[in-house]
Amino acid sequence: MSRQYHFISGLPRSGSTLLSGILRQNPRFHAGISSPVLGLVNGALEQMGAGGESWSFFDGAKRKRICRALLDAYYADVQAPVVFDTNRHWTARLHQLVELVDGFKVICCVRNPAWVMDSFESIHRRNPFDYSRMFNPATRQTVYSRCEQLVNAGGTVGGAWTALKEAYYGDHSDRLLLVDYEWLTRHPARTIELVYGFLGEAPFAHDFDNVEYAEEQFDQNLGVQGLHSVRRKVEFKPRRSILPPDLFAKYQDMDFWQDQAGTAAGIVAPRRTDRQNTTDSTKDTP
Repeated sequence: MSRQYHFISGLPRSGSTLLSGILRQNPRFHAGISSPVLGLVNGALEQMGAGGESWSFFDGAKRKRICRALLDAYYADVQAPVVFDTNRHWTARLHQLVELVDGFKVICCVRNPAWVMDSFESIHRRNPFDYSRMFNPATRQTVYSRCEQLVNAGGTVGGAWTALKEAYYGDHSDRLLLVDYEWLTRHPARTIELVYGFLGEAPFAHDFDNVEYAEEQFDQNLGVQGLHSVRRKVEFKPRRSILPPDLFAKYQDMDFWQDQAGTAAGIVAPRRTDRQNTTDSTKDTP
């Protein structure tokens, strides 16, 4: 079966699970939460690279065939002709994807980083007696240490942020469409219409009042309940941040995609002219 691959990437807590839940309503599409494909590819390349004892058995063409075979093998039992593979670090691998997959696009879910940090903190507080794998004993102690672990270069947020920035200003930025979480939840129909246009897909009548998708087993393995669950109805719910004001201010200017110079990426996001410690400040309409 002829199959088209696209990718979902971007920042955590920014709507990738919600986007997958919407897209999978279309029988042409297969989408889910973060998959192991990128890890499999990286592991294989390490074994075939100069650091592996079998390096001399592989040339560039063979490495490329094996990496593509991993992608095809993982989705061999999927019947949908269009597959979206999700991983926050695909944005750091565009130079590999352009060699492996023809015609691919990357939907990058984004959100103001201050609200990404707020979302992680909200989940932590909703599960007060679950010590998850997101933090270690030293960094779990306060909101400041938790945020610092998340945002450092190797952290859940910081790693995804640097990968997205690399792609946003890179040679293949025209393959990207950045979709803001707030825009998606305020204007789902218009946002998905723009996503379909970017992908070159025919329109589909999505039901934004009945979107249900959860990966409870995956969340249980992480020790974090509700990490990959979406509400039935797509809607925007404004609230105040639970972060201390100094932390919120520290992270809110990290939304580099507000500057659209030096990139060919498409962007579906509100313009922020007045920053506040609340999400109920955007006046744009689609």
